[in-house]
Amino acid sequence: MRVLNPFALTLTHAEFRDAFNAGKISVQVDPAAAAKYLSARLLLPFVTLPVLGVGVALALSGWIWTGLAVIAVGIVMPRLVKRSATHFVLTRALEDEQIYREVTQSNILRISAVA
Repeated sequence: MRVLNPFALTLTHAEFRDAFNAGKISVQVDPAAAAKYLSARLLLPFVTLPVLGVGVALALSGWIWTGLAVIAVGIVMPRLVKRSATHFVLTRALEDEQIYREVTQSNILRISAVA
């Protein structure tokens, strides 16, 4: 059961963008939920597995160092993407009304008034 913040604001996208740029609101982005949202939106597992497979194939076919480098990229890149998920979600919510609606309704992005 989710406990909703009674002080949370409900704004239209235009009001959100203007209030954020003016510094009138405080925005919290849940890092774990943002990473999960971004991973699903970018289909990260479906990109990671083929990259790892290519790395293994290269390593087994004699290109050991190149294969290991591709495997390293396949392991590191998803972690970097997930680490920057909070910034990505906030930036995209400011730019796109549909994403703003998605992340506020799923409680990934929470807005509250600045005291």
